[in-house]
Amino acid sequence: MSRDIIANLITSIRNADMHPPKGRIQIVSTNITNNIVKILLQEGFIENIRKHKERQKNFLVSTLQHRKTRKRKKIILKRISRSGIRIYSNYQQIPKILGGLGVAIISTSKGIMTDREARLQRMGGEILCYIW
Repeated sequence: MSRDIIANLITSIRNADMHPPKGRIQIVSTNITNNIVKILLQEGFIENIRKHKERQKNFLVSTLQHRKTRKRKKIILKRISRSGIRIYSNYQQIPKILGGLGVAIISTSKGIMTDREARLQRMGGEILCYIW
């Protein structure tokens, strides 16, 4: 298990999406993962979230949207900024993913938010990942 919790989250979602009958992920609950999962819930990639405590550790258990109910065939996630290479952008240069159909998750000084919210608030930051 790596120390990059965002990469672990993305990999868990990718693996759960490949096996639709299961479609459930369990990840360690941190501030970053909580915020990213809330964004995924708002954007409709995740169906629900619940907290689970096991052996003095908090976990988030999420269920992905079923393929029949969502219009997209599968979730595609791409990690942009990594521990070795940090990618920053101001609000004017934040890319639109698939012409606005996808979502870029950005870490700003006011918290983790989507690319649309960052443009509205005129804030730039570190581009964490793309989802479409």
